[in-house]
Amino acid sequence: MRIYFEKTHQRSFGTFPLKGEELKQSLMHAIETGYRSIDTAQMYGNEAEVGETLQQIGIPRSELCVTTKVHPDNFPEEHFLPSVEESLEKLRTDYVDVLLLHWPPVGGDIAPSLKLLEKAHKQGYARHIGVSNYTAQMMRDAKEIIDTPLSTNQVEFHPLLNQDVLHTASLETGIPLSSYCSVARGEVFKYPLFAEIAEAYGKTPGQIVLRWILQKGVSINTMSTKPHNISANFDVMDFTLSNIDMARIDALTGTGFRIVDESLVPWAPDWD
Repeated sequence: MRIYFEKTHQRSFGTFPLKGEELKQSLMHAIETGYRSIDTAQMYGNEAEVGETLQQIGIPRSELCVTTKVHPDNFPEEHFLPSVEESLEKLRTDYVDVLLLHWPPVGGDIAPSLKLLEKAHKQGYARHIGVSNYTAQMMRDAKEIIDTPLSTNQVEFHPLLNQDVLHTASLETGIPLSSYCSVARGEVFKYPLFAEIAEAYGKTPGQIVLRWILQKGVSINTMSTKPHNISANFDVMDFTLSNIDMARIDALTGTGFRIVDESLVPWAPDWD
């Protein structure tokens, strides 16, 4: 089941680095806007607040797609399942829809954590499982290590970074990609091309960026605290970029602007 390609889950509301009242208000507006896919992680330190807010909103659990991620510190066998149980308790749910490994393990041996992830799935803690920040070779290896299909590899994906190697691996393995840092933390707005294309379509530059990602076959995770931007990020399904405009944006991927590397996250792998 390619959950990240379902129309209702192609747009997910990310919760990093939100906490407290800011998280609650932003998440409430996202739900009111139409978001039903919510992304959090052990590393974000906000699972309990996400769970409390979703319970207060009162949307039926069956209508939500809740994703969380296991912190690398919890990859050792004695910590893995207890940490997932703690996440479920904080999120006030018996299961998550998608459980991800947040990063490849330090040292590079992906097999043990993948097998524990699969165990969590078999025990009913997660309807679907996936990974985040895996390289192309890791994607190929993961497909051979466990039998349970991986629903996604969540990676940095935006128009200023060429991810063709990962995209090819996604097609080869059947593991869909999903994006984080979808607007490159605002860096894309320094490029006039997006405003130019946006004017032609009657959309915002941010909506052009997100539509480009979707037309690449990659689902989007976006976060904002501003109601207008939350709504705009969701409103990207009613237009299609032309092949010419897609190609114009494609040309910017050679910029090579990467946000998440070893300087930000010490355990980041050697990227493709």
